[in-house]
Amino acid sequence: MTATAPMGRLSGAGLRKARRADETTSPAVETHRGMWRIRSITAARQVLRARSSTAQAGFTAEKIPRGLFRSHPILISDGPAHDRQRREVARFFAPAVIADRYGEHIAASAQAIVDEAAVSGRCRLDEAALHFTVDVTSRVVGLTESDTDSMATRLTAFFRQPPVDLAAEDWGRTNRQWAQAAVNGIMPLITFFIHDVLPAVRAHRRRHRGDVISHLLDSGHSTGDILVECLTYGTAGMVTTREFISMACWHLLDHEELRGEYLAAEQPRRLSILEEIIRLEPVVGHLYRRATSPIDISDDHTTTTIATGDLIDVCVRETNIDTDHYGHDAEALCPARQGAAPAAGLSFSDGAHSCPGQFLALYETDALVHRLLSCGPRLLTEPTVGWDDLIEGYRIRNLDLGLHVPARPARIPGSSDPARRSHP
Repeated sequence: MTATAPMGRLSGAGLRKARRADETTSPAVETHRGMWRIRSITAARQVLRARSSTAQAGFTAEKIPRGLFRSHPILISDGPAHDRQRREVARFFAPAVIADRYGEHIAASAQAIVDEAAVSGRCRLDEAALHFTVDVTSRVVGLTESDTDSMATRLTAFFRQPPVDLAAEDWGRTNRQWAQAAVNGIMPLITFFIHDVLPAVRAHRRRHRGDVISHLLDSGHSTGDILVECLTYGTAGMVTTREFISMACWHLLDHEELRGEYLAAEQPRRLSILEEIIRLEPVVGHLYRRATSPIDISDDHTTTTIATGDLIDVCVRETNIDTDHYGHDAEALCPARQGAAPAAGLSFSDGAHSCPGQFLALYETDALVHRLLSCGPRLLTEPTVGWDDLIEGYRIRNLDLGLHVPARPARIPGSSDPARRSHP
């Protein structure tokens, strides 16, 4: 194939596949009983960059006792200690490190899934993406002493939680639901610790491996601290990227023009197309912060002050289609969108809590989706869209692909699937 010029807005494209009935794009900033909802990307970035004036309030952060850990988990901490952790960990997710150190493994894992689909003639992408993303994330983090299929099952079980609403009193849960949440969370956590984290920690203590777990041990983290960090990276790498792989493939299958450009393009261009898709379809729909001191914000129209103690909901799905920032066609899928920064909107957050794994997520998504689409698959079933209260994001299921199989590929004796085995 030869590369083509980037296209503009796609005819008939742009309607989100994941939509909620309660979504609204206005007003840009509103408040009710100490709860702020931010839908302007300008105001949202001011909140997310107010480093000394906010604290993490999402992902149940406010329910976790501060004295529980020797080193507070990076996802839910704030201040100088968090900034130092963030800088130290960022090097493991740098583009050059991902491509040079893990690129070959990511490619092999993606190809193994495509080869398996070629044999059977079909692929349930949401399931394949689960095992693929757990395999990739476990290698980068250092969870390499256990079977990735079993680890995926344990991580998935952690998200079987009762509904939660951070804006409601006691998060909208009854005492019975809180008890159920504890049971549903603790049991998978224990099995994850016993079968995945503890063996990895023991192996890393015997031999330094230059990955995230090695870094955490070097930094004096306790085994309990490492457990929570591994859960954070494991679930973030598995849950969000799994869903985006399905969503990106679904959009590309639906739009022949875009699919053609994507397949013909070099990797940098392919990644920019994926950024536009995730801008339109952010996996995490809301980011919550608690104001620890007054914050002045402006949405380019008015200026207001958020009071100390107020809860702030950055509505990512709405900020990402802010017409003041992305233009009148902000709800359209436009692979050649010019001058819009950040290209992915706030899908990977911003400021101190911006996602260090952004490049990894796009890189591994491209590795699998590009290989699958190169086989000319067709959509066998219309996927279902559900919602996960814990991460405030969509859940794509039953995305079945059919592949034309010209001949059954030969198996090499003694070979194994790198995406389905434990690592040495």
